Amino acid sequence: QVQLGESGGGLVQAGGSLRLSCAASGSIFSIHGMGWYRQAPGKQRELVATITRSGSTDYADSLKGRFTISTDSAKNTVFLQMNSLKPEDTAVYYCNARRYGRNWPGDYWGQGTQVTVSS
Repeated sequence: QVQLGESGGGLVQAGGSLRLSCAASGSIFSIHGMGWYRQAPGKQRELVATITRSGSTDYADSLKGRFTISTDSAKNTVFLQMNSLKPEDTAVYYCNARRYGRNWPGDYWGQGTQVTVSS
């Protein structure tokens, strides 16, 4: 099993920045990649960004250039740097981990962290 612990959400004004963190624990050797998804009220959960152990990244097209995903040197913590935030970025952001041989989204989810962008 893998446990994911998120931090870094909060309230920010439009144009501001936030950095989310997610630390993985447990059977981390089984993790091929980690990522972020988000869910706004009344909408489906959607991909934000993913990164594999080899460093391969993927982003939602609409977020490229504003959001950056990265990991620490041990590849056990994933970060999401969010710049130039917009009110439409308001959502609960979920950390996700994918095992080897599985597709996105992976099997493991964090509890979610609220990001609210005020206009």
